This record gives sequence, structure tokens and C-alpha cells, in this order.
Amino acid sequence: MAAADDAPITIVLADDHAVVRSGLRMVLDRESGMEVVSEAGDAESAVRTVLGHKPRVLVLDLNMPGELTSLDAIPRIAEVSPVTRVVVLTMQEDPEFARQALRAGASGYVLKEAADDELVEAVRRVAGGDTYLNPSLGARLAAAPLEPSGPPDDLTEREVEVLRLIALGHTNAEIAGQLFLSVRTVESHRAHIQQKLGRATRAELVRYALDHGFVGPE
Repeated sequence: MAAADDAPITIVLADDHAVVRSGLRMVLDRESGMEVVSEAGDAESAVRTVLGHKPRVLVLDLNMPGELTSLDAIPRIAEVSPVTRVVVLTMQEDPEFARQALRAGASGYVLKEAADDELVEAVRRVAGGDTYLNPSLGARLAAAPLEPSGPPDDLTEREVEVLRLIALGHTNAEIAGQLFLSVRTVESHRAHIQQKLGRATRAELVRYALDHGFVGPE
């Protein structure tokens, strides 16, 4: 479905291969409520294109030529267009790359081999304010958390569980199902977490979880 105001989800595609951009455009344009408004072939032009179009979502290849890397471009995207959420699309299966992308400010991480199945869902989720992480990578991150680099700010064990699942891109309903809780209880836990940590948005919670080792690479 389209955004809450019925406006289409506007999208910019950034990949250095024109044939890849063409394939991605076909996948996204056939979806109701989505509109690819422009394309870019490197990170520098992606920043300029986002500045000009202010799309809801930028689909960004992680490995493109040029002085500006895609990872370095992500925080610049947030500066020039705070309304734009970034979905990283890559062949990199190493969880460390996902960790770095999320820490830089990306809201989604999709593997190119799964793009046909996952990209549309990822775009919808991040446009709606959620995060999306490729499920196999999410499982690997969850299986090998790092030692926390700082205190848990008085989070309870249950709140840490909820925070980890938020960081891995799960919705409140999905978290409720995994932890055998009601959605209302999950919402209450999330509110307590936000209050204790002083973080208001999902992206801020994800960064906190990554920085403190609640999710980590293998």
C-alpha cells in the first residue's frame, strides 16, 4: 500500500551499473504506491540527486567507484534530506558491512541476490519508519552479540531483548510473537527503553544497540 497520506513512496536508485538500475526500476515501478523519480551512478551524484528530489527512500549500492564511498555518503544524505531513508543494496554478506551501514545511518540492508523478494518490503518498511535487515544476516548478528562497550543504562533483561529485536528490524507485532507478549506490552517496553536511553526514534535505538554490542558480527 502507499504512504499514509496516499502519496507514492518516491525512490532514487544509486548503482554504478545501468543494467542493475534498470532491473531495480522494473521491480519497484510495478508496485502500487511506489515511484522511482531518478537514478545516480556514484555516491557523489546520489547525494546531489537526493538533494534535488528529496525522495522518501534512497536505494544505495554499497560498492561504487569515486572519491566518496557509499558509507560516507549515508550521513551526508541525512544532512541534505532528513526525510530520506537509506536502503543499502549489496552483494556483501559479511555481517560487519551491515553493522557499519546501520551505524552510518542506513535503515535497511538487502542483499542483491534477494532483491526481487526483499527490496519492495524493505522500501515499504523504511518509508514507514521501520528498519529492515536481510533475515539471514539478522540471524547471524543476533547469534553473536559483542560484549557491551558501556553500561546498559538500567535496561532490564526483557528490555534488552526487545531492543535487540528492534535493532534487527522486527516490527512490534513480530517482537510480540517471538517473545510471547502482547503488542501493547512490547509498545510499553519500547517506550521505557526510549525514556531510559533518551532516544526518540527507531534509528537512534538501532545505533545505540550497535554501539553497545547488543547485536554484532560473527
